[in-house]
Amino acid sequence: MSPAVQPPETIGRLDRLLEAYYTRYYRDTLGLPDWPAKVRGRLREEDVEVDRLGTVAEALGQPLRGLRVLNVGCGTGGFNAAAERAGATTWGIDTEPDAIAICALRRRPAPGARYALAAAEALPFRDGSFDLVYCLSTLEHVADPDRAIAEMMRVLHPDGALMLYAPNSWAPYENHYKVFWPPLALCPKPLLRLYLRLRGRPAGFVDTLNRLSLGLCRRLLRRAGAVSIEPFGLASLDGLGSGRGARFLRLYYEALRIPPAIQLIARKRAAARS
Repeated sequence: MSPAVQPPETIGRLDRLLEAYYTRYYRDTLGLPDWPAKVRGRLREEDVEVDRLGTVAEALGQPLRGLRVLNVGCGTGGFNAAAERAGATTWGIDTEPDAIAICALRRRPAPGARYALAAAEALPFRDGSFDLVYCLSTLEHVADPDRAIAEMMRVLHPDGALMLYAPNSWAPYENHYKVFWPPLALCPKPLLRLYLRLRGRPAGFVDTLNRLSLGLCRRLLRRAGAVSIEPFGLASLDGLGSGRGARFLRLYYEALRIPPAIQLIARKRAAARS
């Protein structure tokens, strides 16, 4: 399915909104030194997401074509646009009005992605509505992870899959700020805020982060009705690089036998084996 061609004025407006949105995030919220490059990368985020679809399809054991997909924490809609290209029918929810406004502008003229301003803890959909619920780097920000997972499992079709990706609070590297720091699981947030201020970085974003671990997420998924829970490989130790910091991280994760991120696929029924 080829994407519909948007008029130049729509593309120009979309780029301006994306630039403003991600400038606020990368420069003002996180204080990343390379924020201009990060912003530029977001201007074509759906093209970047296309590369991720192969990993998603491999983890699911099937292509996305024909699937009803809900993106929980859809942001500015890059994944949804890429999944639509692959033949899925997508919905997205987010709590940021500016993000939803960008998603609405991105939506194709033909029947396509649908978006709503909503929280993960109160999804505005019927039980069993989706073949895939996709939640990437969102669970660490919700007010109630237990309730959010319960809602995602509720709207999942009995034969569907919930794909969950979130930072591991035992990691000594914070992937939003792109800094080494004491693991969130061990360090009080006031000390983390002080650490960030000493490094000249905005500290308020720390308060949005939940302490999540692989074990906790498995327990929440089981409580919500998951029968099958398996890992997948969106991020791995191979992606850490080869510098001194990467070598430290690899040694840390291998020594403690913990993953750098929580990556789980949960199902209400056990996946069929070929």
